[in-house]
Amino acid sequence: MRLTTIATENGTSAARITDGTVVALPYPNVVALLGDPQWRTAASSTGTDHGDASALEYNLPAVRPGKTMCCGLNYRSHVLESRTRRELPQYPTLFAKFPDTLTGALSPICLPHASAMVDWEAELGVVIGTAARRVSAGQALDHVAGLTAVNDVSMRDWQRRSSEWLQGKNFEASTPVGPALVTLDEFDDPLDLAISCDVDGQTMQQARTSELLFSIADLVSYASTFTTLRPGDLIVTGTMSGVASAREDQPFLKDGQVVTVTIEGIGSCRTEFYAEA
Repeated sequence: MRLTTIATENGTSAARITDGTVVALPYPNVVALLGDPQWRTAASSTGTDHGDASALEYNLPAVRPGKTMCCGLNYRSHVLESRTRRELPQYPTLFAKFPDTLTGALSPICLPHASAMVDWEAELGVVIGTAARRVSAGQALDHVAGLTAVNDVSMRDWQRRSSEWLQGKNFEASTPVGPALVTLDEFDDPLDLAISCDVDGQTMQQARTSELLFSIADLVSYASTFTTLRPGDLIVTGTMSGVASAREDQPFLKDGQVVTVTIEGIGSCRTEFYAEA
């Protein structure tokens, strides 16, 4: 199934996308849907026909959970291009994002006056389907509802102000999530997907998710050791080499540029960046 959150006349609604048609479901968003223990049955049920999926604006994140946990330095290629370290991490490097940091898959993003170093990061997002606490890696995928695409837009000058990255990763409405949550049964191999990032049509990043140093199962298991992962929680798995900050000319994003993050079987976050007025 392909699930997303849509805007309606009365607010928002969870929705299922089937054969190009949007069916609104009786839940205010996908996180609320996943909170129903029978969410798979509920998501498959008859809903309200909401029209052609191609007309969706995707101005809301597919999921907007209370907990978004991100893993940095999770591709060997990105670790090796880093200006600050070369050793592979022994444990996942985790940081959090606030709910207000997330935005829609096609929503424009502001380039704030406060930052002159706005960067792109194509990443796979993992959405929890059932509560997970102290689960093993072997059990972890049983707790995953599905996968989505994420662009972990980073304000590098703010990120580098201290050893903690939080301030550079949490500018409001700066992280596109979507366009949909795709359940694991839709993939031939959910652990090996092509992922890429284009800037104005030029490919800047390209990899396969099987190259992750810490796999989906590793991250779910590790995080569940110290906190309960709840339905709708989002784990963002890290980016590969090719970010602006690691390039010789450091081509940070400028007014009018368009960044497209695409993941096989999921779709694309397509974001136009605009200068703050």
